[in-house]
Amino acid sequence: MQIGKPGSPVTHISQAYPDRVEVRGRDLTGDLMGRLSFTEYFHLLLTGREPSDDQRFFLDLLLVAIAEHGMMPTNVAARMTLAADPGSLQGAVAAGILGAGPVVLGTSEECARLLEDAQAQVAKGAEPATVAAEVARAIRAAGGKVPGFGHPVHRPSDPRAERILELADERGVSGPHVLFSLALRDAVAEAWGKPLTMNVAMPIAAVMLDLGYSTATVKSVPILARTAGLLAHLAEEQEHPIGFLLAAVAEEAVEYEPPPE
Repeated sequence: MQIGKPGSPVTHISQAYPDRVEVRGRDLTGDLMGRLSFTEYFHLLLTGREPSDDQRFFLDLLLVAIAEHGMMPTNVAARMTLAADPGSLQGAVAAGILGAGPVVLGTSEECARLLEDAQAQVAKGAEPATVAAEVARAIRAAGGKVPGFGHPVHRPSDPRAERILELADERGVSGPHVLFSLALRDAVAEAWGKPLTMNVAMPIAAVMLDLGYSTATVKSVPILARTAGLLAHLAEEQEHPIGFLLAAVAEEAVEYEPPPE
């Protein structure tokens, strides 16, 4: 039984033939291999177009910025999974990526949606600062958290975020989404009564949108980047196992209490 509205049975990404592989209308071996870097190829796969110089530069930059951040929950989950099933590298990678939600790693997608909604209001004639203030006050009043703000380690600023913004200015790609993110930073400080760290998720979203990427593609960057980081942790785990140590530390940190009668 068909569930949902069916789309047309067509893909524009790739097709394998007996003597060649075609990707986005290009010959894989005759054109792409040896000419494109992996970052350029990822852009082609994702968008169907080869990147401009700025798109290539910043896609590479963002992948580097978000690939690794220490012993995060995603890396811990992956290491513990590999310790329990040493033959399942792919399962351990999947365990880590499954944690890419709105709290850890996946916040850039929420940032992109916020920026897109805000720009829709600005396009109708509203001032960016006014829209930013309204957004910040509304989230504060609802007891929520503004996507892209706050960090448990990086205070008062996230060095990754600052570097992305610095390079966006240097290369002249800062557009309305970056400018709104800066207005939002001021509005958040006003609404909360103190500055909150703009974390790396907000500049990732803002720069990607200003470079012409769609909101739907934004989360793909942290997922791809963190996959590289996970593979590094898992290679180390195979040579220097600490997965069971992490599990033991977690067990020791939690005290059992019988349920009340």
